[in-house]
Amino acid sequence: MNPLAAAVIVVVVVAVAAIAGLLWKRRDGRVRTIESERVAPLDLGYDAAAFGDSATLVQFSTEMCARCPSVRRLLTGLAAAEGIEHVEVDLTHRPDLASRFHVLQTPTTLLLDRSGSLRARIGGVPRRDELEAEIARVTERVAA
Repeated sequence: MNPLAAAVIVVVVVAVAAIAGLLWKRRDGRVRTIESERVAPLDLGYDAAAFGDSATLVQFSTEMCARCPSVRRLLTGLAAAEGIEHVEVDLTHRPDLASRFHVLQTPTTLLLDRSGSLRARIGGVPRRDELEAEIARVTERVAA
């Protein structure tokens, strides 16, 4: 192979990989609003009392997840508000839930309203300000 052609191929591959990485990084931690399925506490291995009166934050994690402890602290702090609960599901022990909820990375966080309807999904470490705004939107809807 011609050295110039090989160099061009290497540059193109590196450029494509860099663009893909930047797009992935930009999307990581963003709140994606979803209006879809209902999640029952029993689906996650919890009883009905585990879910909040106005919202529930569901964190999917694994034993080897390096970012999960910081997300746990963030979600526990946000759940300190009245009517909001935080539950954690360890996918190491429940791999069936990873496919059911389409979890491709840990941490993944779901925001459920008081009826258990899925309202938002965050892949990666949530951006606190975006998550707080989404919680306010979901709990306002409940209060209205």
